[in-house]
Amino acid sequence: MDLAILIPLAPFIMVLGIIWLVNNRKLEEKRIAATAEASSEKAAQYASRVQQLEDRVQVLERIVTDGGYNVATQIEALRDQRRVDDHGAGVPLDVGSKEKA
Repeated sequence: MDLAILIPLAPFIMVLGIIWLVNNRKLEEKRIAATAEASSEKAAQYASRVQQLEDRVQVLERIVTDGGYNVATQIEALRDQRRVDDHGAGVPLDVGSKEKA
């Protein structure tokens, strides 16, 4: 192939190359912006979740370090309440019959 044929087409080929490069650059900028936006949204979600977890840990620390808090006593109280609920306690009420005065 003779190079003399390509010489008149050189300006057109250069223009097409420049257009292609500009479009690729714009596309890459959009891709980078979209990635940055998605990353910032995820970072905000993680920060929010971390804050929630820190708040919960603070509450738990406050409960555990509270001098008046006795975990064993409260667990036993819950067990006692469960026994009362399971076996029944007190006088059964007959709701169907009405008391006479």
